[in-house]
Amino acid sequence: MRSDALAISSVFEANRARGAVRFDVHARDGVTRRGALHESGSLRVRFPSPEDDGLSGVFVNTAGGVAGGDRFDIEISAADSSRLTLTTAAAEKIYRAPGAVAQLNISLKVGADAHLGWLPQETILFDRARVHRRFDIELDNAASLLLCEIVVFGRTAMGERLEQGEFVDRWRLRRGGKLIFAETIRLDGQIGEKLARSAVAKAGAAIGTALMVPGDEALVERIREASGSFAGEVGISAWNGFAMARFCAQDAARLRADMMAVLACTGAALPRLWLN
Repeated sequence: MRSDALAISSVFEANRARGAVRFDVHARDGVTRRGALHESGSLRVRFPSPEDDGLSGVFVNTAGGVAGGDRFDIEISAADSSRLTLTTAAAEKIYRAPGAVAQLNISLKVGADAHLGWLPQETILFDRARVHRRFDIELDNAASLLLCEIVVFGRTAMGERLEQGEFVDRWRLRRGGKLIFAETIRLDGQIGEKLARSAVAKAGAAIGTALMVPGDEALVERIREASGSFAGEVGISAWNGFAMARFCAQDAARLRADMMAVLACTGAALPRLWLN
């Protein structure tokens, strides 16, 4: 590689996006209020006017997406009896990464009798995107959590598909200090070929997960009763005091519709941005 090309490459690497948001919320007189807030880089969070006693937050990535070598860190603590719902202003786009992987690190802590809803819009992986994502979740025994994630492999509405890339998704959930769920999903190399396999996604382009704490067989049965309206494939089960639904569909629109149908069974209120 020529010296000028090397110089351009080093400048590119040195100018990767960094963003971090860290804040806590607490309940005062039955109303959830924000505590200390730290923002840095291209990641921001805004708090629209509350509709009830809970608090809503919307993440905004001013970088316009995530590219190779970018890193974003989110750390949130919901104190006892607080109620917080979080979403994103738009779908997050993960662009092609010829070099270093992008990193997304999310840490969530929920106190006694508190509730946290993590409901971002879709994460869209472009062809040859490379991203590692990590969730570390700590719940009090009396806390509740609703965490939903949708990942789309390619911009299906534009007729684009993801053929190659790297997607590593690590989840760790602790309740009362005890690890009750641990999972790491790794898709790399010829992802398009792997998704086409019947045992993987049967050519589906969108996958999703809804984690519901607490969750039991009664919730599972309510969701199964609604299964006749699902446009894609949905599997639901409960163990260790929580329930989990898995989704797979041909495109993001169908999966989102299925996710909304499942959330309706939980009685959860969707963020306004999901309904636009």
